[in-house]
Amino acid sequence: MSTGDGSSEARVVVIGAGIGGLTAAALLAHRGYRVRVFDQAIVPGGCASTFQRRGFTFDVGATQVAGLEPGGIHHRIFTELGIPLPEATPCDPACAVYLPGETEPIQVWRDPQRWQAERQRQFPGSEPFWQFLNDLFRYSWAFQSRDPILPPRSAWDVAQLLQAVRPDTLLTAPHTFSTVGQVLRRYGLGGDRRLRTFLDLQLKLYSQVNAEETAVLYAATALGVSQAPQGLYHLEGSMQVLSDRLVESLERDGGELQMRHTVEKIHTRHGRAVAVEIRNQKTGEAWMEPADQVVANVTVQNLVQLLGDQAPSGYRQRVDKLRPASGAFVVYLGVKASAIPEPCPPHLQFLYDYEGAIAENNSLFVSVSHPGDGRAPATCATIIASSFTDLGLWWTTPDYDRLKQDYTNAAIARLGQFFHLTPDTILHCEAATPRTFQRYTARDQGAVGGLGQRVPTFGPFGFANRTPVDGLWLVGDCTHPGEGTAGVSYSALTVVRQIQQASS
Repeated sequence: MSTGDGSSEARVVVIGAGIGGLTAAALLAHRGYRVRVFDQAIVPGGCASTFQRRGFTFDVGATQVAGLEPGGIHHRIFTELGIPLPEATPCDPACAVYLPGETEPIQVWRDPQRWQAERQRQFPGSEPFWQFLNDLFRYSWAFQSRDPILPPRSAWDVAQLLQAVRPDTLLTAPHTFSTVGQVLRRYGLGGDRRLRTFLDLQLKLYSQVNAEETAVLYAATALGVSQAPQGLYHLEGSMQVLSDRLVESLERDGGELQMRHTVEKIHTRHGRAVAVEIRNQKTGEAWMEPADQVVANVTVQNLVQLLGDQAPSGYRQRVDKLRPASGAFVVYLGVKASAIPEPCPPHLQFLYDYEGAIAENNSLFVSVSHPGDGRAPATCATIIASSFTDLGLWWTTPDYDRLKQDYTNAAIARLGQFFHLTPDTILHCEAATPRTFQRYTARDQGAVGGLGQRVPTFGPFGFANRTPVDGLWLVGDCTHPGEGTAGVSYSALTVVRQIQQASS
């Protein structure tokens, strides 16, 4: 049952049933709002959903979760909603990173002391740099746990931000405009190519950009969150369990979820969002859904498209000036268990030299199922390998099918250097490109992972949850604190708090 707070007459429309949208919807329904969620896809979850093939269950995009530990964002939200956390096992190591020409990986251990020993062995002389990052992470994590609103766009937002500040928070201020590349040079590590390569690999997973461009305050959290008492987790069953439990909570508290319904336009009146235009994909029926508040779990590019000529000109210009987002190329393999070497970490990362299809990126992030986790039949396993890719390439190529096959062949060839991949051990193979992600998630051009955590687009300089249109809110990986299920869930909690304050 919802808790109720006098807001039961307030109508909220949520656009998009990704984790950010579902989290906002479930929390608002639980707090007494009338909530309807619309999504054009077949199943909820967005880039954290799953699909099935020949007995295999594949996570579409996200393959690991942060924030399940006590005090973590998922723990907090699921506790408020009164629903159980999904069963999960910590990823230890969080990742095994293979540099070019090396057969021994760099193991990102969950235990802080073990990880410290690993990095001292792998990168001699770099410990002062890592201790600096650890300090920034400690201060930033404590600040974030007090629920600041970044960037603030109202007096109430500013008050929430100031309430989260402590003396140690101010120690991060001198580094607000610094990048990881600048800090490396400050510590005399600018010429350490192995360290730089490792950081480029890891940071691009979380920030979309390399060490030279990533804001150091963001990097400190991205690189520190995989160690205890925090950590990254592998969900039992699939990533879909997060969406399923949020949907159960939403519907228990009176909210509605409508899949296969496309939101075609957001309507405003006198600078305020008042309704959304919706089309039922099955029947073609279209109607206007009135709303007191609209929560958009979309990219900023999609948001401007939904507003059309009602988008504020300054907001539109800022979006138009953004650097190009990243796309993803993903290979999904269902294999015999004999294809997996023992022991095999749950996540691996390869940087490799290849002069053909994927020369632009040369990085594969790989997730491997483990026995009994619900992703594969007995004696089988799944391998999911993803690589960032240039969006424009996939929308301008004259031979899409050939390009897709070239990428698939190159990825399998590299995976075959670690896994035992043969025609006999590969039972299922398919691939996804930015065109695939655009089709199934409706994200503009199939972009994934947000805007890129450069200094001009992270934290206090990023896009706010509170948009220039009154009553219109933005959640998801284009807002603070960025990508991943934990990041978008935090943005959802922020919006829920803001809506409650605006309704009071």
